[in-house]
Parts: sequence; C-alpha cells; structure tokens
Amino acid sequence: MQTRFTLAQLADPNIAEADRILRACVHCGFCTATCPTYVLLGDELDSPRGRIYLIKDMLEHDRPGTAEVAKHIDRCLSCLACMTTCPSGVHYMHLVDHARMHIQRTYRRPWLDRLMRAFLLAVMPHPGRLRLVSMAAALGRPLAPLLSVVGLKPLAAALRLAPRRAPGPYTERGVYRVQGRERRGRVALLSGCANEALAPQVTQATIRLLNRYGVEVVIPPDEACCGSLAHHMGCAEEAHAFVRRNIDAWTREIEGQGLDAILVTISGCGTTVKDYGFMLRTDPAYAAKAARVSSLARDITEYLVTLGIAAPAPVAGLSVAYHAACSLQHGQRVHREPRELLSACGFAVKEVPEAHLCCGSAGTYNILQPDIAERLRARKIENIAKVAPDVIAAGNVGCMTQIAAGTAIPVVHPVELIDWATGGPLPERLRGRVA
Repeated sequence: MQTRFTLAQLADPNIAEADRILRACVHCGFCTATCPTYVLLGDELDSPRGRIYLIKDMLEHDRPGTAEVAKHIDRCLSCLACMTTCPSGVHYMHLVDHARMHIQRTYRRPWLDRLMRAFLLAVMPHPGRLRLVSMAAALGRPLAPLLSVVGLKPLAAALRLAPRRAPGPYTERGVYRVQGRERRGRVALLSGCANEALAPQVTQATIRLLNRYGVEVVIPPDEACCGSLAHHMGCAEEAHAFVRRNIDAWTREIEGQGLDAILVTISGCGTTVKDYGFMLRTDPAYAAKAARVSSLARDITEYLVTLGIAAPAPVAGLSVAYHAACSLQHGQRVHREPRELLSACGFAVKEVPEAHLCCGSAGTYNILQPDIAERLRARKIENIAKVAPDVIAAGNVGCMTQIAAGTAIPVVHPVELIDWATGGPLPERLRGRVA
C-alpha cells in the first residue's frame, strides 16, 4: 500500500511504525474471511482492510477521530484473526492500537460512552473494586431488560455478565516454595485483575500444579493489572503506568533470586505482556527492561509442556471442548500446547467448529458492543454444542465469563483440569457433574 506521510510526520516513531505496517498491506482481502465483524455485518469498513483504509486516511492527514471512524474502530474486537490469515505479515495489532490512542486523544465521545469507559477503567484493573461491582451487578441482573429498553445496553450487558456464584478467596501474594522435592525452576505468576476478582481458583490451581512438579512460584506483592484494558481503550498513559509497575516488580525478582519465566494464565494479558518491549521501545529508562520481561513471558501451557506433565491415572471418558482464545491462538500463536496437555491427562479433546472466530468477549467489548458480542457468543455456543462436550476449557477469564453467561455446560480453565488430573481437587464447576 502506498503512503504519503511527510518527513515531519515520520519523525514520530509511532507514525513511522504505522507507515511500515501500512506499506506491508497488499489489499488482498484474505483477512475479510476470518474477521468476525465482517462475517456478521458484511460491511467493508468493519473488516481489517476497511479499517486500515480509515486509519491510513486519518493518520496521513493528521485528522482528529470522528464518530464514523470511531464506530468502525470500536467494532474491532482486536481478535487478531486477520494477522493469522494475512499472507503479507501486516501487524494489524500495533496499527489498530495506535489508531485507538489517536482517537482517544482527538475525539470527544458521547457522554454515556465517556462515562462507561471511565467507569470500566476505574473498576476493572482493580480486583477488589471489580469483585464488589460484580457482586452488586449479580443482584441487579433482573433490571437488565429494563436498562436495555431505555438505551443503557452497556450497563445491561454488564449485569448479564455478572457471575452467578460467589468467587473463592483471593490468592495471597508472596513466594510459594516447593515442599518435599528438589526445586526444578522458579517463575513469576501474574495473578491478574479480572482473574482474581472472578476466578482466583485458576491462579491457585496453577500454583499447586507448578509446586507439584518442582517449580517455585512468586507473585510479587506490588504487581498490577497488565495494562491491557487501558491499552485497548487507547489510554496510553494509564496503560504504561501499569506496565512500568509490573516491569519494576518482575525486574526485582529477575535481579534477585532470578526467574526462569514469567507465566500468565490469562491469554489476553499474556499477549500484552509479550508486547511490553514494543510498547516501551522509545522509553530510555525502560526499553531494555521491558524487552527482557517480554522475552521471559510465557502462556502457562507453553511452560507446562516443558515439565513432562501426565496424569498418574488418566481421567477417562470426560470430553472437553477446547475453546481457543483469540489472544492465545492469534495473538501468541499458541495452538498445540493446551491440547497436548489435556490429552496427556486423559481428556477427550473436542475441536470446536469455526474455532478461529471470537466468542465476543475481547476485554470490555462484550460490555461496550453488546449486540455484536451477543451474536458472536450465540454462534460460538451453537458450535460448541455440536461436539456435545461434558465441559468447556478456555485459557482466558474473559472467554470463560462470556461463554458461561450463555450455556449450562461448565466452563473451566485448562489448568484446573490438569491440576485435578495430576492430584489436585475437582474443579468447583464440575462438582455434582462428575463422579
């Protein structure tokens, strides 16, 4: 694609990067076939190719964001299926992230949209606040239909997504040492914000599993939200503040007792942590440290496959529909590891049709774009039902919450199943369903 940025514009490293990405695009349109919003809506401007044209025009002419451009960029899930499909290697993720930041700086959104985004940014990165709000939302769920009728669809969507059961206790931060066996490794584990608020059992299952295989785990007391939520809302300063805090926390561990890896059980967060090096590439105080953190970041399944995990008495007869989270399969290109681990533990892993299409979670998307998100969830659940599983496994808390809101089939994290198969407790969501 030909671009017409001026030399003055190209002096900005973000514009220079956007120029490089735009020039890689050859207009082939392969991306449209796997883009969830184009598949649903059929609008070229709601495809990656269409959005690329909108972004190019906005940036080249240094125009402020408009309602029309914001509408189509906001509809993008950042699922990154287009990057898996693209034969030219267009790094759409970095381009659309820059576009979101430009829109955030230059476009004044309608008041309700501004209010909802400010509320989400104030609540979701903080586990305590998010848990309190989720518990209140669960009580208010009966009001969701009324809120939809009066035009408060995002708020109605938030109520419908509230968990139907109270989450377990928070995970204590600190060092979890290996007991009764030789230590094989030492890792940091990101406990996460939504994960701790809604599904702390995932972190706790991970700690048990790693300790069982001789790996010491540390959750630094001063870790924070990974920054994904603010980053994907275009709030660069807020996102980078979270990023720097985590880099400082993990760097102290790296330079102290050392780390073999930084593990993430929430694939959306993992994609962001692996991108810290790019996000802070122009920060002289943090660029090198950020690159080192990104080089150590691993999805939990990437690390587990190196430990030779297998169930002593494989679980037989339980069929698992593996939902490949977009951030894992497209963002991190992790495909084989979760399936291999579940199979090694004796589970019958079922492949879900249209596995490349997003479930509609996408961070805050299922709140801010509820109509599209609900259509995507219905399509995902319909495809899952075709394989008739006993349980659904998903490696991202957002996907777990989104899918669970639309089906009676229990939804768990793969780590919960692997922990159970190797000596841990039966996942709570399977109690009463599995003998």
